[in-house]
Amino acid sequence: MTTTLPAWFTARQKAAKARFETIPSPKRGDEAWRFANLKQLDFEGYAPDTGASPDPDSYLSRSTGLQQTSAKLVFVNDTLVHSESCVPEGVICLPLAEALLSHGDLVERHFMKQETRLGSAKFAAWHESMVSNGLFVFVPDNTEVEHAIEVHHWISGGKTVGFPHTLVVTGTSAKVRVIDIFRSVAELEPGLAIAFNDLSAGPNSQLDYVSIQALNEVSRIIQINETATARDASAKGFILNTGAAWARNESLSRLEGAGSRSDMLSVSIPAREQEYDQRTFQHHVSEGAYSDLLYKNSLYDNSKTVFSGLIFVDEGAHHTDAYQTCRNLLMSDSAEANSMPGLEINADQVKCSHGSTSAQIQDEEIFYLQARGIDPARARQLIARGFSVEVIERLDDTATEELVLRFVDEKFDLISSGGA
Repeated sequence: MTTTLPAWFTARQKAAKARFETIPSPKRGDEAWRFANLKQLDFEGYAPDTGASPDPDSYLSRSTGLQQTSAKLVFVNDTLVHSESCVPEGVICLPLAEALLSHGDLVERHFMKQETRLGSAKFAAWHESMVSNGLFVFVPDNTEVEHAIEVHHWISGGKTVGFPHTLVVTGTSAKVRVIDIFRSVAELEPGLAIAFNDLSAGPNSQLDYVSIQALNEVSRIIQINETATARDASAKGFILNTGAAWARNESLSRLEGAGSRSDMLSVSIPAREQEYDQRTFQHHVSEGAYSDLLYKNSLYDNSKTVFSGLIFVDEGAHHTDAYQTCRNLLMSDSAEANSMPGLEINADQVKCSHGSTSAQIQDEEIFYLQARGIDPARARQLIARGFSVEVIERLDDTATEELVLRFVDEKFDLISSGGA
């Protein structure tokens, strides 16, 4: 049975395809791609999956996460294979493909409204031209979704590309948490995800978004995160990177209402030859808003990270309170961390700070733990874990923190065992 998509959506896809074909690829010298490995942008031969529908049971058993959820969806190559939901009355929680048909006008009002300005406009256009599914959530006024909405995105097949999309909208005084988990079906099949999420926090609402990226180490991902906060709203975005050969995260938070708040958090643990490239933009549009960014990277072996962040305060956005911190823990002499924090202020009476640090574990820390019977390798792992926990604790939800730590500990165990 064929379905007819809304005219506005097909028009957007057609226009996006034209943009994708005309926007030049990033090149050496582009500031938004400074220190980036442009060889990772060779996506020749990658294509969406057109094979038979996957067997739901084989994926559901592997899609383990929280013990209790308000909804759970499982996608394989953007095909929905499982969906369950017990959200409160009035909440819309649907696969994007279904929401386009049943709530097209509501999707249109919020779908990809912000300008992609951190370097991946070409790939955002590619996503928009190809997106077919994902998650759509709308939480009406004065409604709280008690438990998290959990979504698993699986990539299956060699040189398969997926375009997962997450669109979350909260009304006045609403509350919701969404968790996206990106994984590979097979360890040696190279995949590609061009992911996008729209987060729109209504007045006095709380919207939390968690991304867990645990793809196999021959896959790549570009994830574009765009968040808007209305008056007195709070948005919290957290990214965990443990997998993928190369990951590019672009996170833009636009504080549009007075008294709004944005927390931008990330933990990355690259090892071997992994590369994680993160670009952020804290855009203060209204006065009296607060933003706080804390990114932490623990780098092993020959891994590499890039962080480039900017706090931008508009004219009239007085009494802005903004912070930006990137900290790198170098676990080997050959790891490479590049950090470029930035600040541009066009208003008065603001309080802003930005900075970055890179350091290795001090011998005194190792000796302290050795004196308590812990061997040096285990001591280093414990210190690196503690370094990450400071960020994870800011999720302020025990169940979510435990889920994130499960993936963190799996990565540390893999590193300690010398696995690939």
